[in-house]
Amino acid sequence: MSREILLLAEALASEKSVSPEVVFNALEFALASAAKKKADREHMDVRVEIDRETGEYYSFRRWLIVADEDYTYPDTQKTIEEIQEEIPGTELQIGDYYEEPMENVEFGRIGAQTAKQVILQRIRDAEREQILNEFLQRKESLVLGTVKRVERHGAIIEIGRLEALLPRDQMIPRENFRNGDRVRALFLRVEEQGNSGRKQVILSRSSREFLVKLFELEVPEIEDGLLEIKEAARDPGQRAKIAVKANDGRIDPQGTCIGVRGSRVNAVTNELAGERIDVVLWSPETAQFVINALSPAEVTRILIDEEQHAVDVIVAEDQLALAIGRGGQNVRLAAELTGWQLNIMTVEEAQERNEAEDRALRELFQTHLGVDEDMADVLVQEGFATLEEVAYVPVEEMLDIEGFDEELVNALRNRARDAILTLAIASEEQLEHVDEAMKSLEGMDQEMLRDLAAAEITTRDDLAELSVDELIEITGVDEDTAKKVVLAARAHWFEEAEGGAE
Repeated sequence: MSREILLLAEALASEKSVSPEVVFNALEFALASAAKKKADREHMDVRVEIDRETGEYYSFRRWLIVADEDYTYPDTQKTIEEIQEEIPGTELQIGDYYEEPMENVEFGRIGAQTAKQVILQRIRDAEREQILNEFLQRKESLVLGTVKRVERHGAIIEIGRLEALLPRDQMIPRENFRNGDRVRALFLRVEEQGNSGRKQVILSRSSREFLVKLFELEVPEIEDGLLEIKEAARDPGQRAKIAVKANDGRIDPQGTCIGVRGSRVNAVTNELAGERIDVVLWSPETAQFVINALSPAEVTRILIDEEQHAVDVIVAEDQLALAIGRGGQNVRLAAELTGWQLNIMTVEEAQERNEAEDRALRELFQTHLGVDEDMADVLVQEGFATLEEVAYVPVEEMLDIEGFDEELVNALRNRARDAILTLAIASEEQLEHVDEAMKSLEGMDQEMLRDLAAAEITTRDDLAELSVDELIEITGVDEDTAKKVVLAARAHWFEEAEGGAE
């Protein structure tokens, strides 16, 4: 019988193109499974060891040595105290295995069909692992394969002997494949499938990295390092933008990526189901990069707010629709490309907003500094935007303003400081009326609380009734923060509804 095992291992290894060790491991697994079945102890741990030279095999039941607090499964575990009582002087430690010999299951008595299925499955798993490792060693980013079959959750793509999955959410929208179609895709990741432990290669055609890799394939200057793609943004299947930079002054990065009569960019577009691609110049200057990213729209003026990481983009009326794009697509892609929040407005809208801001500032200065409209207007025109600036700007700078003398400057600075203190005290008093549940909400901070209290939003329910846009208008926070805070404020509603349903 031992001779039969050696012959079987040799034959299967040759037939399946795997190492004999893989077959021996599969045989050991099959014999261990049979031993557990014979003992009618499915949960016990059995190890079978086959001598690779003689074909003789030995069976052992084993237990993992664990600490008392980790002892859970008596069929497969023993505590360190228990093993020390059973075998005084043992050198076994926590994490070691204690083994006892057990009767072998005769190889011939294992159900032939069952043994074969177990062995072949283990060999298939080993083959699959070997094919996967060979694929990963090649470090291919772009792959070309054939559609083997289309399933509900995606398409199975054959890449040589490897089967990969192109999930539905990684396909270009409205893209349909048929068996036998040739498909190019990006290697995205390897993930384990369920509890089986099997690994699956996941592909993508919708990621922005796929767009970048396609350009690298079509534009050899990128591989040569003469130019590079700095950023990319995609609306898969519809439109994309890439920002390019030349590392060699003799190269036109846009023209090089577009190609003669658009040959290079068209090749990428065809691969992406007609996705329109804008090739724009990257710039280290935020204003210039934003202007380039909004192409083909023409920008009149740019205002950058570093603190809010936002850019106001002012365009002529006839450029507004082009700057925003259909469904906001152009500005959305430009924002993704540049990494800045972009606010598009016309010249008239910008002028109206500036006038409204100036009016608000004049009222602020008139109310808290006790000055008339003309004096408030002078402060606005000189660039003062807050009471803090009036209070703490160097005296010399204020004395440079026409008509300002030392007495007036000191009076304005003192009034501004008094006003700041008064407003701070009032703000703290307002916070005393704010609900504790609202103060402790995830994403909430003191500045937001003060803005909400000033707007008489003082309870969690008051906040929960606000829309995201209303919260942004009151506090000036970004959209993600506003969504997070509003959802946190509404969470107790859902909890109460679930409790009532029960």
